[in-house]
Amino acid sequence: MRPQRFAAPEAARPALLFARQFLANPRTVGSLIPSSQPLVQRMLAGIDWSAVETVVEFGPGTGVVTRAALARMRPDARLIAFELDPRFAAYLASSIDDPRLTVLPVSAETVAAHVADGCDVALSSLPFSIMPRDVRAAILAATAATLNPGGRFNAYQYSPALLPELRAVFGDVAMRFEPRNWPPAFVFSARA
Repeated sequence: MRPQRFAAPEAARPALLFARQFLANPRTVGSLIPSSQPLVQRMLAGIDWSAVETVVEFGPGTGVVTRAALARMRPDARLIAFELDPRFAAYLASSIDDPRLTVLPVSAETVAAHVADGCDVALSSLPFSIMPRDVRAAILAATAATLNPGGRFNAYQYSPALLPELRAVFGDVAMRFEPRNWPPAFVFSARA
């Protein structure tokens, strides 16, 4: 008889891990449940994935957006995920077996130091509206400095309040509403 193997609770139930981390850190996780598939689709729409070499992702959580981005990326592209929460970072590193993915347990503020050759797409699930203004400003400035010419920064929020700050940093920003998420979300797409 072969010994039975059991998956770690987090590996078996990412939604439970997400909820636990939200309850432990609501000011850094920002939502009780992961993003819906319609929200993920809207976040990733309009990107020419055949031209993308480097993607950065801020706040990937349990990897809902990460997995969808990897499914669209070229075999030679890379995705660098910035995840401060050590449980989420460990979960991502252990649950996604893809050599194109690198998980960094550091703040998105440091993106320029970790992506010296720039990126084509930056994706964010960070709760900008509840983070300190100086941290939010530093992340947006670092992202703008890291994006290659024509690159895109796509982010979602639960309110349109981020729009003026995005326009101040990026200039060209579109906003769309996605009602098929809980809570409903606004998806921003900014160009470098």
